[in-house]
Amino acid sequence: MPSTLRKTRPPTSLSFVANSARDTPLVSSLSGAQKEQVSLYVDALLEWNQRMNLTAVTEPSGVMKRHVEDSLAILPVIQNDYAAHCSTANDGLNVVDVGSGAGLPGVVLAIACPDWKVTLLESMHKRCVFLEHVVKHLDLSNVQVVRGRAESIGQTIDFREAFDVAVARAVAELRILAEYCIPLVRVGGLFVAAKGYNPQVHIVQFDHVLEEVETAKKAIRLMGSSILHLHSDPLSTVQSEGPYGQRTALVCLKQHPTPSKYPRQPGVPAKMPL
Repeated sequence: MPSTLRKTRPPTSLSFVANSARDTPLVSSLSGAQKEQVSLYVDALLEWNQRMNLTAVTEPSGVMKRHVEDSLAILPVIQNDYAAHCSTANDGLNVVDVGSGAGLPGVVLAIACPDWKVTLLESMHKRCVFLEHVVKHLDLSNVQVVRGRAESIGQTIDFREAFDVAVARAVAELRILAEYCIPLVRVGGLFVAAKGYNPQVHIVQFDHVLEEVETAKKAIRLMGSSILHLHSDPLSTVQSEGPYGQRTALVCLKQHPTPSKYPRQPGVPAKMPL
């Protein structure tokens, strides 16, 4: 990165992350070393965002609340449902973040769970360059970056049905997302899709989520999975502190191998959803 960009914004201090954590309980649960990694990640994201499109959020406080806390909110959903339906042990999970973009939620999950192996799957070269920088800068030895389209990667022997959990955040409609993600998940693993809504139009947006879930049931079934939960009620919802309110999370359990014809060729799932 050019030195001129490094000088345009002061670094996010560890004290800022700690102070932010007072309002974000999930961040407050991190260790001091993990908070330092979060601080470095926020700095890198905002610095690189000046030259490429990584996020519409441009202030550290916004990144903390909209992205970091939002990503951490998925963690208890994964842990609880995996323990209940897959294995009582959450240690050493092999997780893929599909359409990782700026590393959300994958980088944040890797910081919070250093014993997990996290793969950041991203198709855009520039974003992969950023992700590689973050992995090196934060010394995330448990993370690998894979450049490619989910449709292609899901047909390779190294990645097909290789992961305990596939997670995606704000990538595509659920019918499409199911075909991107579920072929990557082993039988007995989970697919977790984080979906959001704006509280100002809560009823309309949540009804839309329910409709989207209903429409996606066929695609989820064809991929060899079934819906476990839609975390959306006040007790089990994915708690997000960001300006766009809470998120919901759809969790699916993979019960059968995905038929070999899925995922279809790159571009087909988006053009012709199941």
